[in-house]
Amino acid sequence: MTAPRGRRHHEPRWPAAIALLGAIALYLFLPSTLIVGPRWLLPALEGLLVVPLVITNPDRRDADTKPLRVVSILLIAIISVANISALSLLVHDLLRNTDIDGKPLIYSAIALWFNNVIVFSLWYWELDGGGPADRYNLAIEQRDFLFPQQNAPDVFHEPWNPAFFDYLYTSFTNSTAFSPTDTMPLTRRAKALMMLQSGSALVTIVLVASRAINILQ
Repeated sequence: MTAPRGRRHHEPRWPAAIALLGAIALYLFLPSTLIVGPRWLLPALEGLLVVPLVITNPDRRDADTKPLRVVSILLIAIISVANISALSLLVHDLLRNTDIDGKPLIYSAIALWFNNVIVFSLWYWELDGGGPADRYNLAIEQRDFLFPQQNAPDVFHEPWNPAFFDYLYTSFTNSTAFSPTDTMPLTRRAKALMMLQSGSALVTIVLVASRAINILQ
């Protein structure tokens, strides 16, 4: 199935920006033992990176320039590293320290799980088909994900394209089911991301949550 060439499509950044703010808020909710460096460092870095994106290309009407593309990916990478670091520190505390209060542990596990959903939805949204500004001019077989609406031409007669919420839903179901549900990864990088997300969610739910329940009991 081919895509129309030369079409301009704009997709506002505000849904992704709200999700990004939610991820930062969840990260700041974590106890200080799970935060690397000063608590203000991550929000400061994210703010410095997101401001030029919003000012120069707020609705992604045109393809991002290379510097803006690098900034977008760097923005998601920073919060991804912060989330993985927090999860690693939490697992380390579980293995090394048996005297842990159960309630903060459960709250931390919930925050990290939802943060995991947000972070990977941003990755999927940013990488699929080269990003929101470019994928609309690509054939479906050249993209990273196949959504069910794209595979049902008898139902959707007009070309259907995903928005950020569709990637958020894909990320949520992948973290819940530990596998793809209705949206299929087509490329190896998409499969690698989904595998990494499922593994992170599995660690959070099985190891952290089960240990917290045992502590409460």
